[in-house]
Amino acid sequence: MKFTKSGGRTGAGPKDWFTGTVQIDGIRNPDGESAIGCAHVRFAPGARTAWHHHPKGQTLYVTDGIGLVARRGGTVQEIRPGDVVYIEPGEEHWHGATPERFMAHIAMQEADADGQVVTWLDHVTDEEYGA
Repeated sequence: MKFTKSGGRTGAGPKDWFTGTVQIDGIRNPDGESAIGCAHVRFAPGARTAWHHHPKGQTLYVTDGIGLVARRGGTVQEIRPGDVVYIEPGEEHWHGATPERFMAHIAMQEADADGQVVTWLDHVTDEEYGA
């Protein structure tokens, strides 16, 4: 068993990966013991990820607020606390808060054999976000 005390720093979401104000608390990074990566991500109203995909898929567990999620070419879906979203491996998608409410989720993804967990793409346009 490995126990890690809380106390790590909250980090700002990088501008290359996010639009708006996003705060990230890392839970765990993939390592030699487990390929699982996990973070608690908080989005201010209107904030969102850029388009991205994961080689082994991603699971989101919504903890607070009201959010949105969409896959490339699909419709925008509302997500709420307790909702679980599974994104297929390689599926281009984005997620974030609604324009009026914050949203927080736990994001879980597995690293591939090369240690890769995500590939970041272009930013979600205002038109795509508002669709």
